[in-house]
Amino acid sequence: MVWRAAPAHVLGYMAATLVGAATPVALAWLTKAVLDGLAHGRTAALLGLAVTIAVVTTVAAAAAHATQYLRGEVDRRAALRAKDELFAAVTRFTGLTRFESPAFLDRLRLAQQSAANPGRLVDTATSTARGAVTVAGFVGSLAVISPTFTALVLLSAVPALLIELRMSRQRVAMLWRIGPAERREVFYAQLMSTADAAKEIRLFGLGDFLRLRMLAELRTADAARRRMDRREFVVQASLSAVSASVVGAGLVWTILAAGRGELGVGDVAMFVAASAGVQAALNVMVSAGVMAYEQLLTFRHHVEVVSAGSDLPAPRDPQSLPALRRGIELRDVWFRYGDDHPWVLRGVDLFIPNGSTVALVGLNGAGKSTLVKLLCRFYDPTRGAILWDGVDIRDVPPETLRSRIGAVFQDFVAYELTAADNIAVGDLSAVEDGTRIERAAREAGVHDALVALPRGYDTLLSREFDPDPEESSEAEDAPTSGVPSSSGVLLSGGQWQRLALARAFLRSDQDLMILDEPSSGLDPEAEYEIHTRLARLRSGRTSVVISHRLGAVREADRIVVLADGRVTEEGTHASLLADDGTYARLFTRQAAGYRDDVQPTGAAR
Repeated sequence: MVWRAAPAHVLGYMAATLVGAATPVALAWLTKAVLDGLAHGRTAALLGLAVTIAVVTTVAAAAAHATQYLRGEVDRRAALRAKDELFAAVTRFTGLTRFESPAFLDRLRLAQQSAANPGRLVDTATSTARGAVTVAGFVGSLAVISPTFTALVLLSAVPALLIELRMSRQRVAMLWRIGPAERREVFYAQLMSTADAAKEIRLFGLGDFLRLRMLAELRTADAARRRMDRREFVVQASLSAVSASVVGAGLVWTILAAGRGELGVGDVAMFVAASAGVQAALNVMVSAGVMAYEQLLTFRHHVEVVSAGSDLPAPRDPQSLPALRRGIELRDVWFRYGDDHPWVLRGVDLFIPNGSTVALVGLNGAGKSTLVKLLCRFYDPTRGAILWDGVDIRDVPPETLRSRIGAVFQDFVAYELTAADNIAVGDLSAVEDGTRIERAAREAGVHDALVALPRGYDTLLSREFDPDPEESSEAEDAPTSGVPSSSGVLLSGGQWQRLALARAFLRSDQDLMILDEPSSGLDPEAEYEIHTRLARLRSGRTSVVISHRLGAVREADRIVVLADGRVTEEGTHASLLADDGTYARLFTRQAAGYRDDVQPTGAAR
């Protein structure tokens, strides 16, 4: 992957690294030649040696700067490609199951960490190559002086490598274990630093509570890291002591040999430089090899996410999806979120005729929103089938099915984008079509509010990002009243609700419209206006409406009551009131809150 991201830069980086690796060996030999020349009075060659040393030193400095630049460029290009691959894979997951799995979220977090710095794999490879070149150069020098000592130095690196590899596996395992604690720490930190929770945190005095929770998770992760660091400290200190003992013993032998006249001054200098160089290079090779191993173990999470298959079974023989003519049928649909979870839907049989509005009502937890998720194929039924004009939606590619559906979800997303982009996400083909965006905004009743914003539809709906960084940086020294004039704008809850409705209006020509609590954030007058608009939008179209405000669904062609995952009542508003069942009880209880002359029924139920 790194090679594909920046092949020329990787080659340049490796070349500069190898040049940097060869220069210490060259300088050691040149220094030996200078010292031998001085000791034996051969001064004629000293000028040439001095110039050569200056050239080698200059080349080494240039190679160091080139290495730094090329390393940064490789890292940037590789990180861009790795992040692109990772999130391209994430967006290919068609269902929601993986995003509700703590194990997958831990793996995704580690994959993101490895994707942020994939160039470290190149670093470790080049560091290993650099160490190998240095060792090869100095080993020849040491072997001339003492073959026995050379073999001893090389053998001393073997146990160090094996021990470091074991420690590396333990560190990667530790990172996996502390993943949940680190994710919770980030969760608490984000709660305390974003506007979403700021009101409740301050009203309820939750700051210290959340801060202590965050610190507790941080201490848990730090304790695991500290234990690992202590083990590594003991092991590495012991290995360093062994290495120092080997080098010290060799140095004592060299000095004694020089005192006996067996070695010259240049030999002593070469031995000192070579023994230190070999030991340092071996340490670099071991550390780089261990780091590469650790990086590969961590990068495995990236590979597993990128290579993961679809979380929803792909159809073996994909079917085309005809324009809806007859309707959508749920046939004996059972569903639960996992084998160890309770059933959410239990044998639901339901038919949604083409061109009609079906309202789903019931108490919280009855299965209404889950049924909608199945219609969008975010999950597949555990048992049973959902048929679109007789075609099982599992036999249709999810993207084909979803292109025929428009929706407003109860937990819609307030994107920190411009007002225009916030509407255009409902149908990306309209991103550059201002006319369509404005028409959708007018139909949702939010146009006037948007044109009144500082930059109209181009106003950023956020205060966490600067809409114009260049303008802001030019004026950052100017006195302000606390909020930059170019800062974004925050909409009210009702305005956001209308904006989410505009996304649905942008897809008003789809076969199926899903409206999950479409007016939950609106005042009564706005709610009446929106439902009037929605009635026009739904006219002649197939739609599914979920609402706890039963007055908003009384005009639906069919009202379906869900309880404990089952369809318990079905009919029109009038017929369900006449049946005097659950719907009648809920409706009259709600109506009693608005009128004094309506008494709640079913008190004894």
